[in-house]
Amino acid sequence: MKKIQKLTQQINELTVRIEHEYPELYRYLDENPITIPVDDEAKPTHKSFVEYLESLKSILEKYVKSHNK
Repeated sequence: MKKIQKLTQQINELTVRIEHEYPELYRYLDENPITIPVDDEAKPTHKSFVEYLESLKSILEKYVKSHNK
């Protein structure tokens, strides 16, 4: 469980960073398909949290590269 808590903290910190430093990007995060399962029988897994965190990192990295030219 601690691993998921740490991932949740990292996701939150990255999301807050995006919100404050890149507000123009932040508004599009709601449109990003979340990889954490939502049906009643599926439980969020360590893998789903890792994938979501990696997707946020990727979005930010691509955005920064494309807007710092």
